[in-house]
Amino acid sequence: MTGRIPGTARLLPWAGPEGKPCYVLGDGTGHVSRVADTIESIQLGMAAELLGHAADMLDDRPVTVVQLRYAVARMAESLRDVHRIAESRGERLAALGVGPGG
Repeated sequence: MTGRIPGTARLLPWAGPEGKPCYVLGDGTGHVSRVADTIESIQLGMAAELLGHAADMLDDRPVTVVQLRYAVARMAESLRDVHRIAESRGERLAALGVGPGG
């Protein structure tokens, strides 16, 4: 993400101990920020693949309840990741004075 403000906090795409949010301070060019960018990219890619898999399952009538429950559990995990990414990016945009929060 471009237009970073030095010293701003970034919500990271993973949780800390006990599920608490993790943040990094900096200008977005450090090692932790680069790892976070990579993790976000992986999480978004996995979400897209999961959506495709869910669509295939819905088209397939003989899907079992167990299969659907497993898919829904993975979708909930993925939605949690994507929500955290959106929240992080929204906070960074607001810090730049861009978007609804800025």
